[in-house]
Amino acid sequence: MTHPRPLTGRAVLLCLIGFFGVVALANAIMIRAAVSTFGGVETSSSYQAGLKFERELASAHAQDELHWQVKANVRPVADATVVEIDARDAFGRPLAGLDANVILHHPTDARADQAVAVHEETAGHFRGTAARFAGQRELMIELSRGGERLFRSQNRIVLR
Repeated sequence: MTHPRPLTGRAVLLCLIGFFGVVALANAIMIRAAVSTFGGVETSSSYQAGLKFERELASAHAQDELHWQVKANVRPVADATVVEIDARDAFGRPLAGLDANVILHHPTDARADQAVAVHEETAGHFRGTAARFAGQRELMIELSRGGERLFRSQNRIVLR
């Protein structure tokens, strides 16, 4: 019976180089995949976002005092996604004369965000369509009058 020969120093060195070469190659592939699919950062300047915080806080308090009731319905139909918004005041009356801005934000890729062109069909009722999608989005609704934002909401939705 023959015994296997012990590894020489050269063979051990080649095995180590091969092992770390495979690890480096796998890391390079993963880094390339991560960098090429990264859609951007949430904010370009943390400092500017911090400055806007006080204004956003005051705007949120003013919005709460209005007691508006805003409901949204997002549903897939054929080859599109329909977005409907119903806006009413504190007494349940439709809010007329508002401008609506709707964006469907992708949670991880800003390149997949969709702005939805909505129009007021009747007082306080808006409707628009976007390209059909499946999965999660952040539904951003802003209602304004005369260029002043009066209402803003952000809600996570999931379509199948």
